[in-house]
Amino acid sequence: MKDILERLANGEINIDEAEHLLKADAILEFDDIAKFDIKRNERTGFPEAVFSPSKTYEDLITIIEKYLKNSDEDLIITKLSHERYDKIINDLGENDYIIEYNKRAQILIIRKTITKKEPMAKIGIITAGTSDINIAEEARVIVEEGGCEAITSYDIGVAGIHRLFPQIAHMVKENVRAFIVCAGMEGALPSVVAGLVDVPVIAVPTSVGYGVGEGGHVALNAMLQSCAPGIAVVNIDNGFGAGVFALTIVKSV
Repeated sequence: MKDILERLANGEINIDEAEHLLKADAILEFDDIAKFDIKRNERTGFPEAVFSPSKTYEDLITIIEKYLKNSDEDLIITKLSHERYDKIINDLGENDYIIEYNKRAQILIIRKTITKKEPMAKIGIITAGTSDINIAEEARVIVEEGGCEAITSYDIGVAGIHRLFPQIAHMVKENVRAFIVCAGMEGALPSVVAGLVDVPVIAVPTSVGYGVGEGGHVALNAMLQSCAPGIAVVNIDNGFGAGVFALTIVKSV
């Protein structure tokens, strides 16, 4: 970008040419099937990720191969099934990429290098039940990818609320800057946590439930209706969004 602006200031290019170059510098276009925002990390603090479901496998592998060819940044692919992961690894063949796949979270991260950094902050991640762990793990991967340390405690919901208090006390002692709370069924846990802590709580309704609670809509509505202040609610099963929001909170201070 600096080079383009310098060329504009020196009269080497006109405004229209500069606009075109700036757009090209910010977007990677892949065979007219995707326009990848490679400047999103600079602009918002977290890079664009590839949402796997509903993409054909052919489009998905095209995006992956062309991104890796044209960018040195990490590539994050969310909601990626085990079957698609196996096929991607096979199609990429032998290479020097560093590949990390979290089967529970169904997130794939492909790196060209690893840069070790000290965590900028700590984020607490808890679930109401074991069935919510896959969404919590999605949030954990994103939190760690964004440069924070995740402190996790799973299966400590209101059905056995005595399990919750020692874990909350530990996380508060560790000075977590935000809590991500994943819960399905009746979705009560974020309200309880928000009534105990003095940092933001990000509530994640999960699609765990049956009967009237099937699909996570009861949990979502309960979290939106919470009378405990300090709660933000993301969409059903949106561990990725919860992780990015937690990072935004940390980086905004």
